[in-house]
Amino acid sequence: MVKKNTKTTSKSKDDVKSNLQTEKIAELEAAILYGKAEAENARKRSLEEIDKTRKYAIEKICSEMLLVKDSLDAAITVETATVESYKDGVELTLKQLISIFDKFNIKKIDAQNQEFDPNFHQAMTMVESEKKPNQVLSVIQEGYKLNDRVLRPALVTVSKKK
Repeated sequence: MVKKNTKTTSKSKDDVKSNLQTEKIAELEAAILYGKAEAENARKRSLEEIDKTRKYAIEKICSEMLLVKDSLDAAITVETATVESYKDGVELTLKQLISIFDKFNIKKIDAQNQEFDPNFHQAMTMVESEKKPNQVLSVIQEGYKLNDRVLRPALVTVSKKK
């Protein structure tokens, strides 16, 4: 009778199991490293994209503004112009600029005869008036908003009690 060595068989099964576990661990570690590298690459790509977006965000409005500059350059090169023709040219150039403002949602802040609002107005002076207090009496310089965010507040004169 031949006696089987059960200890050896048991050890070899354990060795095979151990090798499989080691291989699986190595696979998982590789997958984790690959995932980390992919995440890092995606992060770098998105940072580059954000940087490009920030850098070239005003490209469209700049190309539109060049049309206004071209109009002003053309006005300067005219040698035999009258005040009336200059006035007409400035009016056309202003219309171009207003068109650009509309295209990019730049809106004038309506301040005249409004109640003073520090979010949209900057009081330059206060004047005693018959009108109720904190009323905008006059606009010194127009204010503008871009998509409901104030680009520049309106500079105004505000009423106060007599």
